[in-house]
Amino acid sequence: MSDPASLSSSREGETGRQNVSECKVWRNPLNLFRGAEYRRLTWVTGKEPLTYYDMNLSAQDHQTFFTCDSDSLRPSDTVMQKAWRERNPLSRIKAAYQALELNNDCASAYILLAEEEATTIVDVEKLFKQALKAGETIYRRSQQCQHQSPQHEAQLRRDTNVLAYIKRRLAMCARKLGRIREAVKIMRDLMKEFPPLTMWNIHENLLESLLELQAYADVQAVLAKYDDISLPKSAAICYTAALLKTRTVSDKFSPETASRRGLSTAEINAVEAIHRAVEFNPHVPKYLLEMKSLILPPEHIQKRGDSEAVAYAFFHLQHWKRIEGALNLLQCTWEGTFRMIPYPLEKGHLFHPYPSCTETADKELLPTFHQVSVYPKKELPFFIYFTAGLCSSTAMIALLTHQFPEIMGVFAKAVSMISRTCVEHL
Repeated sequence: MSDPASLSSSREGETGRQNVSECKVWRNPLNLFRGAEYRRLTWVTGKEPLTYYDMNLSAQDHQTFFTCDSDSLRPSDTVMQKAWRERNPLSRIKAAYQALELNNDCASAYILLAEEEATTIVDVEKLFKQALKAGETIYRRSQQCQHQSPQHEAQLRRDTNVLAYIKRRLAMCARKLGRIREAVKIMRDLMKEFPPLTMWNIHENLLESLLELQAYADVQAVLAKYDDISLPKSAAICYTAALLKTRTVSDKFSPETASRRGLSTAEINAVEAIHRAVEFNPHVPKYLLEMKSLILPPEHIQKRGDSEAVAYAFFHLQHWKRIEGALNLLQCTWEGTFRMIPYPLEKGHLFHPYPSCTETADKELLPTFHQVSVYPKKELPFFIYFTAGLCSSTAMIALLTHQFPEIMGVFAKAVSMISRTCVEHL
């Protein structure tokens, strides 16, 4: 028989998974390479940076992007279809080599080896260049045959996903190896070549690379396109917009001077941008201000959650540090956001109410050794607690006096005598 503790924990796990399923989880556009980066943490500390839930989501993504119903027509693709379902990394790598034996131009096999077997970014880039050569060949063939049948159209969609993924990861390799202008060019060309592929969120990779180049005018141009009221927001968009407005005033900002003369128009715009960013994701400032330790970002994030905050701060902390006074202005103003949000917290101010399931999703996405941040609770003023306590005690005394008048009379006389004695003693 199962003990009650195991039954209760299994029920809690089922409830947690149900809550997670209600939240939309997004693929992290800046996720690291498993072999070259995530595995290094395991080698050094023995800790696993990725949760099973996170890796399971990635497996589903790989099957969606890199496979199609017509894979049975090509033996190498049939092998890779099974490889993406494998839970054991060694089994996946072995299957990728089997696919390359069947077809030396199997682009998805090179992708798997680059992601999971290569131990340095240089090796990752070499494998992705091989994948690019194979992927472009297959993509051209699919373009020529796309109108022959629905199966060929499905193949073209799959081959388009493969080619776009390869180019995006090559851009990330160039960024990590210091060839930032090359990375920016690849990203811009990719956005022009495949404009419908918005699920990759390539503009967030572009924003980070442009910030590294300190090309702030180009960053503003990208924000003007993607920080639109009809498009979904992200921490990268909101906090980058705040950083650009903070940059114009942060070097001369002083809390003492601002309290004496008041805020200028530019300072008000910067503070409002910070408040907007903090309301969207309240967990980011503690990482930027180094009040909380960073960890490796997960492969998926929950928007407005701690997982998104970790992913943003991991790459953007250096950009905030580079601008003089930016973190000082953030430290002085970010907590004011929660005084502006109406009470109760469900109402929100500039965005939709903060999702109640976010904390549960973050616990599934982030490793157990990381303490998940929760939404800051809005504290009620002291006088409200005092007034509520006074009214409650008065009502209780009135009720007791009505029910037990004689006893309460004796009690009142005793209290008055004790009080008089204390006053006389003083």
